[in-house]
Amino acid sequence: MFSNLGQSFFRAQQASGFEDYFRCYPVSMMPSSSSREVANFGGKIFLPPSTLHKLTMLHISYPMLFELTNQETGRSTHSGVLEFLAEEGRCYLPQWMMSTLGIQTGGLLKIKNCDLPLGSFVKIEPQSVDFLEISDPKAVLENVLRNFTTLTVDDIVEVSYNNKVFGIKVLEVKPESSSHGICVIETDLETDFAPPVGYVEPDYKKEKKQSQVNPAATNPGLVGQGSMAKKINYSELLKEKPNTTKFQGSGVKLSGKTIKNEEVAAQDTSGLSLEGQPAPLILPDNQLFFGYPLKPYKGDNRTDKNTNQNPLFAGQGQTLRKSKKRKDKSTQSTSAKDKTRSPDAIIIDSD
Repeated sequence: MFSNLGQSFFRAQQASGFEDYFRCYPVSMMPSSSSREVANFGGKIFLPPSTLHKLTMLHISYPMLFELTNQETGRSTHSGVLEFLAEEGRCYLPQWMMSTLGIQTGGLLKIKNCDLPLGSFVKIEPQSVDFLEISDPKAVLENVLRNFTTLTVDDIVEVSYNNKVFGIKVLEVKPESSSHGICVIETDLETDFAPPVGYVEPDYKKEKKQSQVNPAATNPGLVGQGSMAKKINYSELLKEKPNTTKFQGSGVKLSGKTIKNEEVAAQDTSGLSLEGQPAPLILPDNQLFFGYPLKPYKGDNRTDKNTNQNPLFAGQGQTLRKSKKRKDKSTQSTSAKDKTRSPDAIIIDSD
C-alpha cells in the first residue's frame, strides 16, 4: 500500500515539474570561481547542489531550461544552468538578467523548469551606435551565443567585445510561442540586425544632388587636358613679347662671366601648343632628359709649352744630418787586411 502511495506522489511531482524559490544575487558577489567573468556576460545561472538532486529525481531532460519570474514586478525571462555550486537557498544571476527582471539584490525569485522550442530566427537591436564599429558583428554574435542557452523577447543582454560592453535587445524570435522564448543550443539560428538606437539614416537624395554638380565649377583640373592653362589663357601669355624694361641689369653665369645682351633673346613660342593630349617622351636606352639640351663639357686641353723650359723645382736639397769630412780619394791607404796577408805557400821540414 505504501509503495503505491510513493509511486503516485512521485508521478504527481514529475507531472508538476521543478519549482522553487531562491534569494538571487549578482555573479559579481559569488565566491571565487573560474567561470565568474564568463557567466556575467552569458545567459546561464548558478544553482545549489540540492537542485541537481531534485532535477535528477524528476528525470528532467537535457538541456535543463528554467523560467525565472519576479512576482513583485511580473517580469519573467528564461535561462540555462551553468554549475550547481551556489549556497543553499541562493542563486547567482548575470547583472543584465537582474536588470531585466527588475529585482534587487537578495530578492525572492521563482524558478521552475520549462520546455522551449529550438530557435530558427532572431532579430536583435544594438542599444548603441558604437556597435557599428565592429567589423564583423555576425561573427562576434556567434561567439557570444555560445554562453547562452535561451533567448527571450524584450531581453536586453550584455556582451563584452574588445574591452567594451554592448547592450543588445531581442526584438523577435521564431518560432513564436506563448513563452516568447527559444532555445539556441544545437540549432541553426538565422540572425537579423535592426538599426542601432540613435542611428540616423543618411539623406541619400541630398548626396545624389551634390554628386550631380558639375565638377568643373569647383575643380577645373578635372575636365580635359590643360584646362587650367585654358582658364588663364596661358598660350596667349607666352606669345607676348617680353618687356625688356622690367630688368635693366646684366646676367652672370655660374663661372663668373657676364652675359652679353646679344645672348638674351626672346623665347619663340609660335610652335607651342597646349591643346590635346601631350605626346609621350620616348628616349633611347641609357639616356635621360632634364628639360634642356645636353651640352658636353669642354675641358681645358691646352698644353703648357714652358713646362720643360721652366722646371717646377730647380733648387738644391739639404739634409738634417751634419756632413762628415771625407778623405781624399787620391791618397791610397793600405787596409788592415793587407798587413796580415797570408803567405802564398807553407813549407814543412820533414827532418
